[in-house]
Amino acid sequence: MSGAHSHISGKQSTRIFLLAIGLNVLIVAGEALAGFIGNSTALLADAGHNLSDILSLVLAGGAMWLARRPATPRRTYGFRRATILASLTNALLLILVSGALAYAGIVHILAPVRVEENLVIAVAAIAVVGNSFTAMLFMKGQKHDLNLRGAFLHMAADAAVSLGVVFAGVGILVTGWNWLDPALSLVIVLAILWSTWGLLRESFNLSLDAVPGGIDTRAVENYLCTLPGVDGVHHLHVWATSTTETALTAHLVKPDGKLDDALLREIDRNLHERFDIGHAAIQLETGGHGNSCDTASRH
Repeated sequence: MSGAHSHISGKQSTRIFLLAIGLNVLIVAGEALAGFIGNSTALLADAGHNLSDILSLVLAGGAMWLARRPATPRRTYGFRRATILASLTNALLLILVSGALAYAGIVHILAPVRVEENLVIAVAAIAVVGNSFTAMLFMKGQKHDLNLRGAFLHMAADAAVSLGVVFAGVGILVTGWNWLDPALSLVIVLAILWSTWGLLRESFNLSLDAVPGGIDTRAVENYLCTLPGVDGVHHLHVWATSTTETALTAHLVKPDGKLDDALLREIDRNLHERFDIGHAAIQLETGGHGNSCDTASRH
């Protein structure tokens, strides 16, 4: 996650989420119907996975809408933090769904059923195309927004699951091994868990006001110590106010006691350009305890 603003505007993201939700509703309906008709556990599991993603997209889209709501006297940061909570919820939801898929896969490996492989292949192939297209919609913004990254991971995982179902159907068509249908779903579950771990870890850390990934607080401190007239830095805090915005507070020891608006503007600009920190609150003081710049330079 970086503190840079998302490359997707609010209106664009709303349209993308609505389109993604609509496509997923169609995919879920088609896969569920085909899964019941074709006795495919993998296809039914894929439908369930897509259904969870519809809920996740609603959460993510709603969080982004809340993040654009204005601040109030009680909520001075507005609802920006809702995007972090939605990212954490998305990661947890993926893990819970993966557990359910793993259980269903194990049950049907132990007791395989006859699968209508041609129907499974056709429907899963359509789902691959639909999920891949939806994932592409989120690709532009996912590098700069943890919330969009969560949605992108959900859609990419859906495409992978659907592709696995296609392979399972082809394998059953060639070999007649019906256990391939649930067995491949277990492999896909592991892939989903692997791709979700980073999102879970980062969103959990951000929910606890940890420093966003990619920002080195010691590098920030060293930069502040290079400012003219600054002898020390303390009370340095960096945290995410949303999945796209990062804030900083710091006390700078400036013995000459002079307020310098030009210096503060320079700090704001450099923090944004060098560290993707978009909201900085700097307090100047003539003395105090804390880290001296000599100590910071040795880090």
